[in-house]
Amino acid sequence: MDFIETSEDTWPVMSWMSSCFMVFGGILPYIPQYQEIKRTSNTDGFSTWVCFVLLIANILRIFFWFGKFFEIPLLLQSFFMIITMLSILHLCCAVQTVNRVSTKQHAFTDFNLAYFWKWSHFEDYLYFCLTLTILGALLTYTLMDVPIFVEGLGSVALLTEAMLGLPQLLQNLRNKSTKGMSVKMVMLWTAGDCFKTSYFIIKATPVQFWLCGMLQISLDVIILLQVWYYNQTHIKFV
Repeated sequence: MDFIETSEDTWPVMSWMSSCFMVFGGILPYIPQYQEIKRTSNTDGFSTWVCFVLLIANILRIFFWFGKFFEIPLLLQSFFMIITMLSILHLCCAVQTVNRVSTKQHAFTDFNLAYFWKWSHFEDYLYFCLTLTILGALLTYTLMDVPIFVEGLGSVALLTEAMLGLPQLLQNLRNKSTKGMSVKMVMLWTAGDCFKTSYFIIKATPVQFWLCGMLQISLDVIILLQVWYYNQTHIKFV
């Protein structure tokens, strides 16, 4: 009886701790990357498209919540992730401004696809997010009662987040190196995605959540294999 009572007392605490981890755990991988960029004053090893993917995914996920309620910790996670991605973009813009050789400036309002997501000022990224938020809010408000739209919105949001590792993977391929990328970030991605996918399954969240979680884990593993491969290649040449 004592064991049963202890288990019953422990479970709410564990559930509360796992919920807190879901809210804040998602931003932990980006602390080492933020520190790496700040230490080296170089953004070449980090793909800012990671920020793009997460901003899109989390803005859409917030709209998805209004159409189909899911766990509050996942909703809160989206807000904190948006703040984190904007913080990293702010740092990247500051570093690139200091290191920039060309005086030519690029802005969101130029509407030049060749320089999309390569803008010169942090404010342009804010304008983009604000535009997306307004358009998304209007569309969601209009079509909130249409089930296929709500389900599609959730699928797009989660599939976009599932592709989080792809920009970094491609950046590593272009650089033929993982230098400048925080390996700690990717290892924390992997650990977090494993925990998150387990959380999705246990909490019986919509199927989109855990399927996309499995895709994220697969991309994390490929990037870690890149780290191993490029390190081996470097050792051979040295």
